[in-house]
Amino acid sequence: MIRTAVIGLGTMGTGMVATLARAGMAVSAYDVSADQRANALPAISAANQVLNALGMPDKGGDVAPRIVDSLADCVADADLVIENVPEKLDLKVEVLHQIDALVSGSCVLASDTSGIPITKLQADVSAPGRVIGMHWSNPPHIIPIIEVVAGAQTSPETVSWMVETVTGLNMLPVLVKKDVPGFVENRILYAIMREAVDLVEKGVIDAESLDTCVSWGIGYKLAVVGPMALLDMAGLDIYQAVGSYLNEDLCARKDVSALIAEKTGRGDLGMKTGGGMFDYTPEQVGELRAARAKKLVAVRRALET
Repeated sequence: MIRTAVIGLGTMGTGMVATLARAGMAVSAYDVSADQRANALPAISAANQVLNALGMPDKGGDVAPRIVDSLADCVADADLVIENVPEKLDLKVEVLHQIDALVSGSCVLASDTSGIPITKLQADVSAPGRVIGMHWSNPPHIIPIIEVVAGAQTSPETVSWMVETVTGLNMLPVLVKKDVPGFVENRILYAIMREAVDLVEKGVIDAESLDTCVSWGIGYKLAVVGPMALLDMAGLDIYQAVGSYLNEDLCARKDVSALIAEKTGRGDLGMKTGGGMFDYTPEQVGELRAARAKKLVAVRRALET
């Protein structure tokens, strides 16, 4: 049984814990926030209900995840530690340095960073060959891919072990061959987001209509036919013809749009604050999360048939 520690119980942490425990791992979890620790078990239970709906086998038996009150307790005797703290380079480096001093030399140190190059996270670790990217997609207990990313010093053995481990979670390992910022999923997502925000900001389309266009247009297609296969389906000649005039007109800004900067400056961060691109009541937030989870489960089951 692989002994796994998850550090950070925010947006992603509890879904990750549920998935790991469900696969038969002995899981301990820790967060510096007492509130996050207190809310963890109900959130893990909710994630398990979704995994039930997906028909995921439960290999965990009676071994429930442990929510502990210290980093040292969490990582004691761990074979794998997954760092899931906020997306700040200095913080992640410091946390990995702390973990490094508490675990054995054979423990694999994985980061769930959304895009910080793994090479930067290896710098202050005693055995950088065991540091690897393990990038889950949100919600982590529903979206079945995990990007596996090697830094400059990650050993081939660590990469092979992680690919095998992800497969054992009933997830799909996606091996990223170069340690580029954002890896692959988020580079593509943020390219889409940049163009989407630009179109709304310029008044070409409103936010709700933009979402309808993407969800029922390219989103619907891409769930079944990936971008490379879509090129073949449409014809490379079509892509060359359209790309020859459209690419130069696409948004290519290097900064974040004023629309987003203004909203974040006011504290309008989205569902977590009750307002962002749209407004939400507390009741709507709960209803939306439940409805979206139900739809994602249905789509995943359809795609797996």
